[in-house]
Amino acid sequence: MSQADDQLAAIMKDVRRCIHSLVFFVWACCQQLCIVGEEMKYVLVTGGVVSGLGKGVTASSIGLILKACGLRVTSIKIDPYLNTDAGTMSPFEHGEVYVLDDGGEVDLDLGNYERFLDITLTRDNNITTGKIYQSVIDKERRGDYLGNTVQVVPHITDAIQEWIERVALIPVDGKEGPADVCVIELGGTIGDIESMPFIEALGQFSYRVGAGNFCLIHVSLVPVLKVVGEQKTKPTQHSVRGLRSLGLTPNILACRSTMELDVNVKEKLSRFCHVPLENIITLFDVSNIWRVPLLLRDQKAHEAILRALNLKSDGLKPALGEWTSRADLCDMLHEPVRIAMVGKYTGLTDSYLSVLKALLHASVACNRKLCINWVPSTDLEDATSKENPDAYESAWNLLKGADGVLVPGGFGDRGVEGKILAAKYARENRIPYFGICLGMQIAVIEFARSVLGLKDANSTEFDPDTQNRCVIFMPEGSKTHMGGTMRLGSRRTYFQSTSSTSFKLYGSKSFIDERHRHRYEVNPDMVQQLEDAGLSFTGKDETGDRMEIIELPSHPYFIGVQFHPEFKSRPGKPSALFLGLVAAACGQLDTLLKKGATKTTPRVSNGNSAIKAHVYENPTKLANGSLDAIYCNGNGLHV
Repeated sequence: MSQADDQLAAIMKDVRRCIHSLVFFVWACCQQLCIVGEEMKYVLVTGGVVSGLGKGVTASSIGLILKACGLRVTSIKIDPYLNTDAGTMSPFEHGEVYVLDDGGEVDLDLGNYERFLDITLTRDNNITTGKIYQSVIDKERRGDYLGNTVQVVPHITDAIQEWIERVALIPVDGKEGPADVCVIELGGTIGDIESMPFIEALGQFSYRVGAGNFCLIHVSLVPVLKVVGEQKTKPTQHSVRGLRSLGLTPNILACRSTMELDVNVKEKLSRFCHVPLENIITLFDVSNIWRVPLLLRDQKAHEAILRALNLKSDGLKPALGEWTSRADLCDMLHEPVRIAMVGKYTGLTDSYLSVLKALLHASVACNRKLCINWVPSTDLEDATSKENPDAYESAWNLLKGADGVLVPGGFGDRGVEGKILAAKYARENRIPYFGICLGMQIAVIEFARSVLGLKDANSTEFDPDTQNRCVIFMPEGSKTHMGGTMRLGSRRTYFQSTSSTSFKLYGSKSFIDERHRHRYEVNPDMVQQLEDAGLSFTGKDETGDRMEIIELPSHPYFIGVQFHPEFKSRPGKPSALFLGLVAAACGQLDTLLKKGATKTTPRVSNGNSAIKAHVYENPTKLANGSLDAIYCNGNGLHV
């Protein structure tokens, strides 16, 4: 009898196990059905008439107000150039190269997305013509097309659509599962021959996903003729007509202008562009860039977008209280802090866009109006004193008139001696100094020359035959291929001293994760000699052989870093070292360090990724032609 009971118990156990397995299987199927049923929503932002209208800021602001409505948002930028990425492009031509955690070298607009939305993107969030063609050609070589003639339509257009759908599902906010909305920005202007495959692909894509899952926002220019003071709609009419002829019809018009559109102008645009009157939004000039999302909110842009995407919008108001306070504070700041930016790309401020944003975040946190003294590093050199004495004098006056000195990253030997002179001036005159990447390397070179007496100390990047090689080429680098061969992406830095300024600014963390982009490093063989002379290497990589942070303990604020902390600075969460520079420049550093950086500014960026996986009044022209205030990017969206 006991044997029968045992057999029955075993049978019942097996039955229970089968029931549990069946229940789990049904639950998993239901979950899968739910996931499939939740369709991704797409918002496409295009531009017309002229480039430089601020599509990137507009796309970022749209993402922000949707996020403030409770939606999870991701972003994709399409750049219709044949380069695989932005890594080898000139900053003069394309602006800064923005570096992501995964080492992707991408368009600077992805920096806007990360800053506005506080997300962490991947290299695949930047689509280029080069990437698409490369993937299609690789498939053809593998024989994936089974002998078909490979053409732009359907193979290139299909590859574009597949890329968008795949990347849109990648979580970027640290949560599990895909986002609710994907904001796509198409670079260039409608009508560009380079954009045609993407326009065709997006036209097919909008039809395939359905009208309720796709919203097209067209950013266009409505110029004002000073002669008559009239807002002209004809350029936008032609732009929309061209867009519609290519198979895309805008749901919303975002009109860039110097002032708010008149009602009769909106009515005219509505009539000729076939866009509802309430869906025509004005992006007029504002005092600072943080007001753009508020501009969209006040014109109920979020309601128009949610209606187009078949999402509930009745009475929904974006939660932008903190954002509004920050924008208001930025406009109320009057007491200036003046930072000298010493570089060779000073003719185009977009070359240092993330550095400018990080300085702005820090200055607002210190309740100071940011003023930049743009100092062309070549003008500081002795040769300029003979060739162009006025430029030489102007550059030195700008440097000496600053409260702090910043030398950002760069490549090549042009202007290097000027940067070395700037570092020397800051060190000897106890002016707060912050060097980033090359800015750290030239600080080491200057110290070796001036303090150690090694007059020929240099980097092998500038002088391969120097006897005192302070900076050397990294062993893992490539000297034959430039693209994607640097030390890129997020890397860990370990602090060597708990008494260092950088350690305290980062909230007394034992290590930090920051983004890198460099081929050269401080020569490990010279570290001991430099330390004996008073230069401290307070941060190193996991091996202890690669120098990441330098400091001068005897100086009020003299810090150089091999990484690029500007890429992780966010509005309301300034980068720790930028905050330290600005605080030192306006006399607040001691207070900041005594109270503790994380206590004083609870949202300071400490270098660890949060994602697991100024007043603009009567700006004056400086001697070098730059605006002395918070800068305008040429189209009224003040940065």
